[in-house]
Amino acid sequence: MTGEETHFGYRQVPLAGKQALVDDVFHSVAARYDLMNDLMSGGLHRAWKEVLANTVNPPKGNRPFKLLDVAGGTGDVALRVARAGGAGTRVTVLDINADMLAVGRTRAIDQGYDDVVTFVDCNAEALPFPDRSFDAVTIAFGIRNVPRIDAALKEAFRVLRIGGRFLCLEFSAVDVPGLDALYDLYSFNVIPTLGRAVTGDAEAYRYLVESIRRFPRPDAFADMMRGAGFGRVGFERMAGGIVALHSGWRL
Repeated sequence: MTGEETHFGYRQVPLAGKQALVDDVFHSVAARYDLMNDLMSGGLHRAWKEVLANTVNPPKGNRPFKLLDVAGGTGDVALRVARAGGAGTRVTVLDINADMLAVGRTRAIDQGYDDVVTFVDCNAEALPFPDRSFDAVTIAFGIRNVPRIDAALKEAFRVLRIGGRFLCLEFSAVDVPGLDALYDLYSFNVIPTLGRAVTGDAEAYRYLVESIRRFPRPDAFADMMRGAGFGRVGFERMAGGIVALHSGWRL
């Protein structure tokens, strides 16, 4: 593979073209994205996101606290943090996909958090925010879709204040003997079929399954975080290794 190529699932594609391919996937599934997450995970994605929001631990009072949620278009994580935080909590949701952001904006208005949660259409690799402007940065199930993961990690580090925390919730490598084979069978056979039935797009979900398998193992991703500048890097596996919550600090 050359320096100008990357993978889109299992396909080798030009690096410059990956973002458009990812955009097409999420344009296709945006309206039913959270429904599909419920069906694919048996609702467990909600518990995993609650763990993420609880780990962010926004202050309960009036103390200002600013969270940037990257690739969080539907507002699923942002609204959890907004509900958990006090009057000083503000959340900025960033996503490159306008359809996903439209879902999130509608949800924030419906739940009465449109004055707390702001939605911004931009790229995780080039954040339009000043240095050291957020107390925390999160990304849930989105980092593997970024063409230049190292660039996104460096940008997350840049916009964090000293003492700020980066949290990344992402699918991982199953580490329970026997479960790995069942997980592969389910992922490559059931999930695309569900995707076709619910969204009309099996190929989008085939890509999502393949992108999970190509994502670095937790130790390797931890090394990438250290390379971006994060300290006290660690991770916690959940659900037999199906997902991992990665953590790093700007010290």
